[in-house]
Amino acid sequence: MTSAELLTDVFGRIREVVHNAAGGLTAEQLAYRIDGTANSIAWLVCHLTLVQDDHIAGVAGIEQVYTSQGWADRFGFPFPPSDIGYGHSSADVDAVRVDSAELLLGYHDAVHEQTRRYLDGLEEADLRRVVDESWDPPVTLAVRLVSVVSDDLQHAGQAAFVRGVVTRRGTVSP
Repeated sequence: MTSAELLTDVFGRIREVVHNAAGGLTAEQLAYRIDGTANSIAWLVCHLTLVQDDHIAGVAGIEQVYTSQGWADRFGFPFPPSDIGYGHSSADVDAVRVDSAELLLGYHDAVHEQTRRYLDGLEEADLRRVVDESWDPPVTLAVRLVSVVSDDLQHAGQAAFVRGVVTRRGTVSP
């Protein structure tokens, strides 16, 4: 198995967790916040997808799916299209509302497809390429991709946890 095949498998697993966490939920369930200030499923999935979109577009030298395919307009969030969720306040999390799980998952699937296409063309030597010199040591493509995987898996797991709370508590209709 090549590194590109391994990464493709890992990003596919992220997609599965995201679909299991958000699939079939209502807008109310997606917006539910466990203690009123915790991150919602909608915010978690949006954030992890925006991070993946931003970072893959950055290393590939292409425009983000969020803007190139009109997702920013469809979501209509009150943030600039470049905002991927880092440093969001509780009020910002509240502002991440989606009409349906289908909309949220549609965006995630579009980003997943762009990620898969990028990985399909990846060679082993590409992983050593420095993609960010603002860090010490400079960040290679391999490190950037592992960072995206780590961030995405953490947030996808958090979304899955929140889904369990939402459906078990009955505080929001399952």
